[in-house]
Amino acid sequence: MPYEVVRNDITRMEVDAIVNTANPRPVIGSGTDHAIHKAAGPELLEARRKIGDIAVGQSVATPAYGLRARYVLHTVSPVWKDGEHNEEELLRKAYNAALALAVKLKCKTVAFPLLSAGSYGFPRDEALLIAVRAISEFTLHHRIQIYLVIFNAEAFSLAGGMFSGLKSFVDDHYVEEHTREEYGFRRGRRGPEETYEYQTGCLPRESAARCESIALGNAAASAPMPPTAGEAAALFPGMSLEEMMQQEVSDFRAYFGQLLQLRNALGDKDSDVYHRASVSRQVFNKILNKKGYLPSKTTILQLAIGLKLDVDETKLLLEKAGYALSPSSKVDMVVRYYIENKTYNVQFINIALDQYHLPLLSIN
Repeated sequence: MPYEVVRNDITRMEVDAIVNTANPRPVIGSGTDHAIHKAAGPELLEARRKIGDIAVGQSVATPAYGLRARYVLHTVSPVWKDGEHNEEELLRKAYNAALALAVKLKCKTVAFPLLSAGSYGFPRDEALLIAVRAISEFTLHHRIQIYLVIFNAEAFSLAGGMFSGLKSFVDDHYVEEHTREEYGFRRGRRGPEETYEYQTGCLPRESAARCESIALGNAAASAPMPPTAGEAAALFPGMSLEEMMQQEVSDFRAYFGQLLQLRNALGDKDSDVYHRASVSRQVFNKILNKKGYLPSKTTILQLAIGLKLDVDETKLLLEKAGYALSPSSKVDMVVRYYIENKTYNVQFINIALDQYHLPLLSIN
């Protein structure tokens, strides 16, 4: 994984860089700052004095001296006041500054403490969520191993419990041995040709091959498989295959437009929706305006997050494009869990997907 939450003494980490919760002034503070200076030796303070003051949200490097690292990244994070003084933004800025500096120094491994969660008074649960989100977003685009080092037992317990509810949910809903029961296909006969009879699960307009590929966990199931001309004629009498496909696109776009209008009425701009979905403006406009364009299942799941849909609305949006929210897909179950818990954050969902070693949602 590109990052791990570990319980350890950060001064014992053997990495390219250790991030220090530095005092803005060139003095030794308490907590992690004191421990790092003690382990590194007096040369670290001398190097820190040469740097001078460091602004909140900034990070500066020195050699690591007696530590088992090459660099110390002196990073100034915010003091918690009341949550109304840009504390979250400044904390994210501090993480991003340290990460960017590590990349500039060509570090491949970096150890972070939980910034601001000690003597600076940041609530531990919020500090942990901000840390994991910032690190997760960064590692989507950079090849670097990050360790979030937590010494405090209470904070480490909190980290371990972040996904406990998710695990129970996925375990309860993802039952691989019931896949055939869910999709319910069995072989039958229709004259001389072999076909499938569907009991539940697959949408009426889905072909047999697609249903079987979903049931077997085939990656090709994520892309719509158009029916044969014969299937189209049987399902949509009087309509050509091309007309049937256009109808599917039209149905999806109409329902998506209705949902978007509802979000607009609640005060969200279109940009709020596609930013929350982590979908680019170009893709968003293509969905709205390009004739015949149908987005992928992954993109539709992200749009559901951007639109803040509930589970039933998500299922219907997928259905309009010929997809289903399937208990046989762990990705689907992870996304469903966060939708049910009204956590409409693609980056945070990607953190959970990464814990399961599953494909991440796209960040555009």
